[in-house]
Amino acid sequence: MFTYLKPGIRERLISEGKLFHIDETGAQVDVTHALPQGQRVINCMGPIPLPLARGEEHPTANWYATVRGTELAEVENLASNLREQGGQHLFANLASSMAINSVLEIGNAATSESPLVRVHSSCLTGDVFGSRRCECGPQYEAAIDRIAADPQGGYLVYMAGHEGRGIGLWAKAATYLLQDSGEDTYQANRSLGLPDDSRDFSDAASLLKFFGRGRPLRLLTNNPKKMEDLTAMGVPALTRVKHVSGVDEFNRNYLKAKRDWGHGLDDTDLS
Repeated sequence: MFTYLKPGIRERLISEGKLFHIDETGAQVDVTHALPQGQRVINCMGPIPLPLARGEEHPTANWYATVRGTELAEVENLASNLREQGGQHLFANLASSMAINSVLEIGNAATSESPLVRVHSSCLTGDVFGSRRCECGPQYEAAIDRIAADPQGGYLVYMAGHEGRGIGLWAKAATYLLQDSGEDTYQANRSLGLPDDSRDFSDAASLLKFFGRGRPLRLLTNNPKKMEDLTAMGVPALTRVKHVSGVDEFNRNYLKAKRDWGHGLDDTDLS
């Protein structure tokens, strides 16, 4: 694994416990031995100290970068081909084959009885550009603040492959144009022939099982489907904690569509 890193660095990280592997149940596995056919393995690298300049709390988190073994294998093959072709610029192609999800461990999460957790879907427009068409950016920063301020600490799981509820940034841009023509966020997906929500939470479930270690987890979300999906995938003892932030005149109709679709929001939240 990780053959596009120097083997000596790979072995050093493994020996230091900074490079390890978990299966879909959240158990750590030894990939030097044969695994059952079809076994999904997630590669984890960390912890990496990461001082955060988001929100108001500015905690220092432990960052874990994670990627599926199948995606990494594809990148390893691509790296071999690129080496033969030569040209440093070609290695930018490696990033297009992997969805690198992240876990931020904040505060006393490792030793607490009931960590506060957030599974946050990537949103370039909200998280990076600061778009107010959705509440994703404020939710992201508020989650960091709430976890950092909580005596129990917790985890923020950042899902890189979830842009636009799983449809990707290009299709998301098209849905924005359809929304500007009068459709709501779910109608726009259907107009493109896409599901209302196509996100895959299986990796998030495996990571919560590994880091949660069977403890009760308090999940920051307004989305009952996210709770149902994670519970169905074996994450134990989840309690939903409402997480409302960043509501304004630019995203109120977007949030009303979420409420009508089933999110746990009421008129007070949208005022």
